[in-house]
Amino acid sequence: MKQIFLFLVILFSLTLTAHAQNAPLKLGAERMDIVTRLLKDKRVGLVVNQTSILEKQQIHLLDALLAENVNVRKVFAPEHGFRGTGDAGEEIKDSRDLKTGVPIISIYGKNKKPSAEQLSDLDVIVFDIQDVGARFYTYISTMHYVMEACAENGKEFIVLDRPNPNDFVDGPIRQKGFESFVGVDPLPILHGLTVGELAWMINKEGWLKSTPDTCRLKIVKMENWKHGDPYWLPVKPSPNLPNDQSIRLYPSLCFFEATNISVGRGTYYPFQVLGFPDPKYGDFTFTPTSLPGFDTNPLQKDKLCYGIDLREYPFQGGLTLRFFLDFYQKAGKKQAFFFARPNWFDLLAGTKQLRYQIVRGLSEKEIRESWKPELDQYKAMRKKYLLYPDYPTQNKK
Repeated sequence: MKQIFLFLVILFSLTLTAHAQNAPLKLGAERMDIVTRLLKDKRVGLVVNQTSILEKQQIHLLDALLAENVNVRKVFAPEHGFRGTGDAGEEIKDSRDLKTGVPIISIYGKNKKPSAEQLSDLDVIVFDIQDVGARFYTYISTMHYVMEACAENGKEFIVLDRPNPNDFVDGPIRQKGFESFVGVDPLPILHGLTVGELAWMINKEGWLKSTPDTCRLKIVKMENWKHGDPYWLPVKPSPNLPNDQSIRLYPSLCFFEATNISVGRGTYYPFQVLGFPDPKYGDFTFTPTSLPGFDTNPLQKDKLCYGIDLREYPFQGGLTLRFFLDFYQKAGKKQAFFFARPNWFDLLAGTKQLRYQIVRGLSEKEIRESWKPELDQYKAMRKKYLLYPDYPTQNKK
């Protein structure tokens, strides 16, 4: 009998484990029972955009909360706006949501942080935006500044967690002196965290510079997700990341934004092609044009560009310098390759060291070795803030 009982216990345990492994992902925003309980009888502000969708119901978080009679007073819109249609860097203006009439306040441009006046009629701010895992993707910078505003004004801050589709730890760590909107916190280019885990790290590591106080932070975790699980975004997170391949390549190709090389803005495949108006860069050709919904004033507009097509390139994600080093060698211009915006390259990298290493002719392997000591320190710190099981090795590359 004992053996039969033990067998049944083991079988039940295995069944539960199998069920948990096969259970569908449940986003933080989809745990509506918890969300509504946290927001009951409170005046609510949302930091949301077009990615703030409850996938199963295909409904925007704003609409879902209003249907639950949550008192949403206003929406704070990040880069690209509430509906995600603005070009990169385009000014986002205050307005009202046409569907619900809820006021929309821009927190991109001059006003990157909600003011005390804008928060005065609120009790809590909810952040629910899909990140892509790269330090220079500005939605996490917006999250940092909103956390600062909440800490300064005694407001609650709630993160509804979502997966990281570029779930790696890689790249140089942002150094002191290179703080910017594409590098607010001392993170590697690929930080390997969800937005909830990152918010916890920002809060506990004392990175909220404008106040000695921590933020009153709550995180609504996902269910049935662990680090390393693949995730395909149902909504493009910004105009020029239209599909999973562009999201995978984005951390590696973003460096080209500091050069005169086109990354395909003004085409239907941005961050999936590279080119310049010179045949020496490759046999593949494309012509950037004014393309509403993608980019209306792209680099190399209306010029035939020669380069490479990465749409079918079997890239599994992470960070690689192979494309940048290849184009750098083809250019044959040394430091002049960065002439367009060398300071912008340094801000994207978070250090001037990477640019110096490229000019000196270091290989990708040599450059990577220089990152290792600080990355090892970061990985040890990262462990303290994990809300989900980690992947088998801290860095899958």
